[in-house]
Amino acid sequence: MSQFVVEPQEGKTRFHDVELPSELMHGIHDAGFEYCTPIQAASLPHTLHGYDLVGKAQTGTGKTAAFLLSIIADLIKHPVEGERFLGEARAMIMAPTRELAIQIAEDASNLVKHVDLGVHCLVGGMDYGKQLSKLQRGHCDILVGTPGRLIDFANNRDIYLDQVEVLVIDEADRMLDMGFIPQVRRLVQLTPKKEDRQTLLYSATFTPEVMRLTQSWTFEPVTVEIDAEKIATDTVEQKIYIASTDEKMILLQNILRSDEVDSVMVFANRRDICRTLHEKLKKQGFKVGILSGDVPQNRRMKALELFKSGALKVMVATDVAGRGIHVDGVSHVINYTLPEEPEDYVHRIGRTGRAGKTGTSISFACEDDAFRLEPIEKLLQTKLNCMMPEESLLLNPESK
Repeated sequence: MSQFVVEPQEGKTRFHDVELPSELMHGIHDAGFEYCTPIQAASLPHTLHGYDLVGKAQTGTGKTAAFLLSIIADLIKHPVEGERFLGEARAMIMAPTRELAIQIAEDASNLVKHVDLGVHCLVGGMDYGKQLSKLQRGHCDILVGTPGRLIDFANNRDIYLDQVEVLVIDEADRMLDMGFIPQVRRLVQLTPKKEDRQTLLYSATFTPEVMRLTQSWTFEPVTVEIDAEKIATDTVEQKIYIASTDEKMILLQNILRSDEVDSVMVFANRRDICRTLHEKLKKQGFKVGILSGDVPQNRRMKALELFKSGALKVMVATDVAGRGIHVDGVSHVINYTLPEEPEDYVHRIGRTGRAGKTGTSISFACEDDAFRLEPIEKLLQTKLNCMMPEESLLLNPESK
């Protein structure tokens, strides 16, 4: 601990200021964390003492680390005595998308580098046999997965959930949107009663449906809410370009060619728009990948790895990639189409301006979707800066 020096700062909580085991602090030091984000500072004092928690937080707030740190600290402090079955999970984290589950498992593996805890990730679209083989090679302390694949493993008695000490349900609102609640409910029923486990539930929105789930699954929870406005605007410069539907493609190409654009995620609402963008940008010579629901999982994973390594400069994505995926150094987010749900705007622009860095978000507002600006401004409680693009950005690249 003497090698991990972080100076106290007024208004900031250091990880030294909360009760965390030294082995876990080693992992925090390796990850480059020094001060808690607002949700970490607000939640850890409660979760580390075993309280259930309902957290309202957008993506990019550090909530993944908030629940992982609490889980790992708990598992270190309360080691299992006696024999254990392989596949017997001590903590289970459910996430709505494969990418988010894989990201959470990666983050967990990094934090437990100096701790003897096994992290396993079970997601659909990937080889069941390989996932089972890994599960049978060591104890399952932290289990991360998507509901469908977790159900498959539970039905086949390849995982056991009756000893789960900590249950995390991440992105509860997205679980509802994607129709996963019956599967999640079945998995929750396989864990101990809510009074006998710790439950942490996170959602970007507190709809009546989410609140009903909260009452069903948590026991006397503490509620923590992090303001969306601060998250969206602190580190991200937001621009709205007024452009016609016909101008969008040329505008996009010119922005991608500008010197200040280093690594960019381009979001569209529909899979077919993403496919078209991917094909056109590829023809124009851009190093571009695609993340959407109709792309096979192995191709999505490969594209994500290439994007993270810098081999791909542009990633075109639907909102399946808008939550939970963090890639270091994304300089720009471009909303080719404005999202239908205002919360998704915050999720999308949260891909940039992370970890204290600044980023730029550029949204195209055309005659078809400009009406979506008002609900976004209402959520952010701020007026967005709308402007006409400079003439140079609307010149056909081939005529320059």
